[in-house]
Amino acid sequence: MHKIILSLVLSSICLGINAKTVIHAGYLFNTDNGSVEPEMSIIIENERFSEVLEGYVSPSPDDNYIDLTGYYVLPGLIDMHVHLTNQSSNRAYLERITLNAADYAIRATKNAENTLMAGFTTVRNLGDSDTVTISLRNAINNGIVIGPRIFSSGKTISSTGGHGDSTNSLNQTLTSDLGPKDGVMNGELDALKSVRYRYKENADLIKITATGGVLSNAKDGQNPQMTLNEIKAVVDAAKDYGFKVAAHAHGSEGIKRATLAGVDSIEHGTLMDKEGAQLMREKGTYYVPTLLAGKWVADKALIKDYYPPFVEKKALEIGPKLQSTFSMAYQSGVKIAFGTDSGVSPHGENAKEFALMIAAGMSEKDSILSATIYAAELLGKKTDLGSISKGKYADLIGVSKDPLIDIKVLETVDFVMKGGKVVKQP
Repeated sequence: MHKIILSLVLSSICLGINAKTVIHAGYLFNTDNGSVEPEMSIIIENERFSEVLEGYVSPSPDDNYIDLTGYYVLPGLIDMHVHLTNQSSNRAYLERITLNAADYAIRATKNAENTLMAGFTTVRNLGDSDTVTISLRNAINNGIVIGPRIFSSGKTISSTGGHGDSTNSLNQTLTSDLGPKDGVMNGELDALKSVRYRYKENADLIKITATGGVLSNAKDGQNPQMTLNEIKAVVDAAKDYGFKVAAHAHGSEGIKRATLAGVDSIEHGTLMDKEGAQLMREKGTYYVPTLLAGKWVADKALIKDYYPPFVEKKALEIGPKLQSTFSMAYQSGVKIAFGTDSGVSPHGENAKEFALMIAAGMSEKDSILSATIYAAELLGKKTDLGSISKGKYADLIGVSKDPLIDIKVLETVDFVMKGGKVVKQP
């Protein structure tokens, strides 16, 4: 194990001192150009990178010094699709009526910590209830708990009975006709009000469910569940409020409608056809594939009674198709950003997505770029995140091997820094 010298780092964190930090990196993965650069010095001041220099510059006596000369150093990883409040189990459907918002909040806090320790310093949380991840985002930003930077959509916007309607499949005495406040819309006026409620909740972006889903206890996992005009109304309202829009979509028709309406990303995209892929490429729409979720649900569906019958059938049909769809989309030149749907699979195992992407034909370099600079671009935060560059937040990780040769090394990250603070070390 390579020794890491952390002179004054921990004490400066505790005392809140903004001392300069000097890191010597054995190899630095430059996501701005895709190159790996040996023997680099990284200078950090006030939570951001102030300089990135060739060679090992000598730290001054007052500097914090971190020796990562035996490591490959990369920007902090970004997962563009997680659900921090959720965790897959055979009790998940029962928990919808037995757990309270506080239970989910406590669970989310631990899941956020696991995610950060796995090297993911930024996540996009796509859907929750009771604004749990918005409150968690604020708690992390205020230093109350530790976790990644969270960009939260708050409540998912769906249609009545659609994927995202929280009363879908419940006993009739427990269900109700939900409206825009609860993220359920029908028609263009509802679409406007649904977006405005997310603004009122202080969400960071908008998520819609343009088609059915796998894990909702309903018959169809791919049918369109919003009209083209409804999605356009969401997108138009979102632009007024500075929101990007992520669209959950499995079926090909829903993917095309969402793309034509101008959403920023398609999540899952399981049954995307070549026409849809071409349309996404023309529009510059990002694809967030969530291969890990597809594999997880297909595997768990083989366990008797793990899922309800409707869900089991969809998981077996849809889950295995993600790999081939991803391969087609990648070869078609669709822009891809890394996302796992963690919460379906365990939090903290996010990096297992990389190997699945590579098995489907993506290069190691492109898979890393998808979780760094491309993800930052989709977030609209390229000036702050995605590379180890002057002026950006000092988020970085260290691993013991070259990830371009062994991508699975990213599943066991040795060193994690977020905003200039060390949160994990050997």
